[in-house]
Amino acid sequence: MARILVIDDDPAISELVAVNLEMAGYDVCQAEDGIKGQALALQIQPDLIMLDLMLPRVDGFTVCQRLRRDERTAEIPVLMLTALSQTQDKVQGFNAGADDYLTKPFEVEEMLARIRALLRRTDRIPQAAKHSEILNYGALTLVPERFEVIWFGETVKLTHLEFELLHCLLQRHGQTVSPSDILKEVWGYDPDDDIETIRVHIRHLRTKLEPDPRHPSYIKTVYGAGYCLELPGDEASEDNTLSVSVINQSD
Repeated sequence: MARILVIDDDPAISELVAVNLEMAGYDVCQAEDGIKGQALALQIQPDLIMLDLMLPRVDGFTVCQRLRRDERTAEIPVLMLTALSQTQDKVQGFNAGADDYLTKPFEVEEMLARIRALLRRTDRIPQAAKHSEILNYGALTLVPERFEVIWFGETVKLTHLEFELLHCLLQRHGQTVSPSDILKEVWGYDPDDDIETIRVHIRHLRTKLEPDPRHPSYIKTVYGAGYCLELPGDEASEDNTLSVSVINQSD
């Protein structure tokens, strides 16, 4: 049974969320402010955190940043739960380390769908540690076990979302991938009309991989269509095709 920590100072909302989560089969813990929420996250190590942004004592943005900096909670998926719906609020939430964003008021089914998607993505982590596909094209190699890439000979650490986004683009190298396809494959739910989620994580990837993130050479925006990964081929190889290696990490 997955354990979910709900951090929200509104008793009515928190109880409504908790009741519906318990009815869906989840174990639920609750905290009403940022300090208690962070402490409880460290104590119980939940499988997922639902985090309101407008919290007393310490706001949700700060809590999320602190959770991401602590190795004990850095990998726990965070679903922002807030009444703030402006684009800049979403951007700030993703920059703080949130995995997804749910705006109040929301439908219970939408909440449950996003939780299931986040938990599915997390469930793939132990599988990757046992049996992994290493993808390579030219100067880029993806190493799923550690959520790292080898980029022109240098190791670059990515978040889980950044890694899966790059994996999605690499599998379609040289092709334009639509935002709806990215949302379905990486976030695991049907697309809506807000693609700011993708934009923020694309920007994060560019800061780690592009020599000049403001003028990207590799992760390109195809306006009105999506994103395309264009990489230089491996000059030492006769054919610059995507290669896949399967490594048993337990050996």
